[in-house]
Amino acid sequence: MKNGRKQDQEPVLSGRVVRVKSWKEFKQLIAEHDPESIAYNIEQAIPARHLTGLRLILPVEGTQYVFIDSAAKSRLRKTGIQLHTDKLGNMYIRDEDVVDFVRAELNRKDLKLHSYWTM
Repeated sequence: MKNGRKQDQEPVLSGRVVRVKSWKEFKQLIAEHDPESIAYNIEQAIPARHLTGLRLILPVEGTQYVFIDSAAKSRLRKTGIQLHTDKLGNMYIRDEDVVDFVRAELNRKDLKLHSYWTM
């Protein structure tokens, strides 16, 4: 036995979720872990009809680092990503703006960003 488990068993992942408060810290984590890809979700915010919340997720073994950004007027507070408005006045974030921003900030054109939806 090693570390309380048989050697032929798979390691147990704790599934920890760590909230990262600043964009600078999240960028540092991405640089440190050098992932092939990260996930993001564009979420509803207040008022609920607007898609103006952004969640970026960096999954590493045993931990998910999560960065959350929200709107302040016409931009996201922490990243500064521009919001758009449709013909009905609903504000939203475009997927391509998220992808372009993250790749430019990290200087990584090869980084894959995967959008996902939760219910």
